[in-house]
Amino acid sequence: MGTLDVAEKATILVVDDTPDNLILMSNLLKGDYQVKIAAGGEKALEIAASGTPPDLILLDIMMPGMDGYEVCQQLKDNPLTTNIPVIFLTARAEKEDERKGLELGAVDYITKPISPAIVMARVKNHLALKTMASRLREQNQALAHKVQEVEASHEQIRRQSEEVKRLYDKIVAEQKRSVELSL
Repeated sequence: MGTLDVAEKATILVVDDTPDNLILMSNLLKGDYQVKIAAGGEKALEIAASGTPPDLILLDIMMPGMDGYEVCQQLKDNPLTTNIPVIFLTARAEKEDERKGLELGAVDYITKPISPAIVMARVKNHLALKTMASRLREQNQALAHKVQEVEASHEQIRRQSEEVKRLYDKIVAEQKRSVELSL
């Protein structure tokens, strides 16, 4: 993605209450992506539901006030943000924490300290998956529209066929009467 114009770059929202982590992640991502940052859950939800939502969210779990789990839950409950992929980026390395995050709807779980190459690869992969899922949704909508058009055409043809049959039966009946009268 390094060759894309700024306007075409995907937007990543990094959510972490630690300023050093925000700087680290911003510096890592800014060469390939537009980066937005939020130092807490409330701000993250506000940015995510804005007119220009992020394409992906990197979300810390352990934050004061609203933790990452609650942020993820609210993102997934909101129709405006439910399709934004969330990757937890956290120091919590227990399998139970990972399970909980994935069950809440996160697409991935990366533990700190991070490997920059792993973070970049996972971000790239999940953005590609999001793009494919979005295209699939669009194609399904287009296909559903085409099915409706075909069904409407089919119904119109059925009605016209019934009308043709009715007229045919009427003509045959009139010809039959005409033949009977001429005899």
